[in-house]
Amino acid sequence: MALPAEFAPTSYSLAAVFAWGTSDFLGGYATRRANAFLLTTLAHASGLLFMLVLAVEAHAQFPSPHSRFWAVVGGMSGGIALAIFYRALAVGRMGLVAPLAAVLGAAIPALFLMMTQGPPGVVHLAGFAVAVLGIWFISGSEDGRGPQGIGLAILAGVGFAGFFLGISQAKDGSAQWLAAISRSGSLIVTGSIVLVERKFREMSAASARWGLLAGCLDTGGTALFLCATRTGRLDSAVVLTSLYPAVTVLLARLILHEHFTRRKALGMLAALLAVPMIARR
Repeated sequence: MALPAEFAPTSYSLAAVFAWGTSDFLGGYATRRANAFLLTTLAHASGLLFMLVLAVEAHAQFPSPHSRFWAVVGGMSGGIALAIFYRALAVGRMGLVAPLAAVLGAAIPALFLMMTQGPPGVVHLAGFAVAVLGIWFISGSEDGRGPQGIGLAILAGVGFAGFFLGISQAKDGSAQWLAAISRSGSLIVTGSIVLVERKFREMSAASARWGLLAGCLDTGGTALFLCATRTGRLDSAVVLTSLYPAVTVLLARLILHEHFTRRKALGMLAALLAVPMIARR
């Protein structure tokens, strides 16, 4: 039995949450035994092929040159960001790195909207306050040293913001084609870096398998997010999909048995809470 039309946007958004959250966990785990840019290139290649097959089989609408341009720009920013993010997940605690990158990925586009569309509302301001509090808790350390991966998470968050700002300018064309085109931009950037570094063998067979799966899930999550924005309100889709770090955190706790001090746990919860508050339109 088909779901009523009003449930479609929520279903797409929740599916994107699980796809992105699981992809981040798998990519971060695989990068512990692989070069980050090599693994990300493999992930982007698998995601591109996966989405191309879906687009061709569905006879999906091909986007205009304007939308293709912005999909590539967003993909290039997202490609570098994802490689940095995977490295941050590999060297740091996933439960701390993922929320921090998500907060910045939502906050920067929100700041851009403030400058172009006017001042924020009360919920936005409260979200920024909660985000600052969460970042302070996360970045602090009881032994006087900051936790590993925080700097990389900040860089990744900036790159993710660039991805969302770019892909949001792609107004036409199917979700499958836009997701595929954005991954082509990602693949060009990360593949070029791998060619320059010449680190072609720094990956185990297991990492390669997890990377292939992570790439398909990540690209699928992008297509699901675009479907959610096409079938419902943009603000609702952003609020729901911005909760994807919760899946990464949960998997890290269940599978890797990550433990947090009370201070770090409060920071993680504050960051997760801030993401939908900041992303809300």
